[in-house]
Amino acid sequence: MTFEEYAFARTSALVRLARLLTGDEHRAEDLVQDVLARAYARWGRISRTDRPDAYVRRMLVNTHNSWWRRRSSREISVAAVLDRAGDVDEAAGVAERDALWRLVCDLPARQRTVIVLRYYEDLDDTSIAELLDCSAGTVRTHAKRALAALRQRQIAATHAWAGEL
Repeated sequence: MTFEEYAFARTSALVRLARLLTGDEHRAEDLVQDVLARAYARWGRISRTDRPDAYVRRMLVNTHNSWWRRRSSREISVAAVLDRAGDVDEAAGVAERDALWRLVCDLPARQRTVIVLRYYEDLDDTSIAELLDCSAGTVRTHAKRALAALRQRQIAATHAWAGEL
């Protein structure tokens, strides 16, 4: 497979993964562009591996972690609000997804990465462990702690909301 074929087939999935890791569409596009530029330079070696997609995903996760460590990457961007007419009121679903995503974004970086790779990318523990260069047990521990934190924060948010009524 040539680099062009790979990039054409996988760019949208890589942007989706990057969006979930970064929480920002524009940073995700920049991250994928950076990773694909690096992958292009090494494509001869990457294409000879058994799973070039896993290699590029790992590059994406590692580059995200490097970006996250930099102080300049801690900017908070605000998404543009688009008003449009529609037949179905999707506000409740959007609000619920937004609330859940905010809880996920509050998780430590490693736990958030495990949650994104497991539930959004549908990877198993072994694949996640390979991407993060850790054991499958460590992946399960991060997932367990992340889910416990999400449950606890969800309960706290529900109680706070009920107290406002």
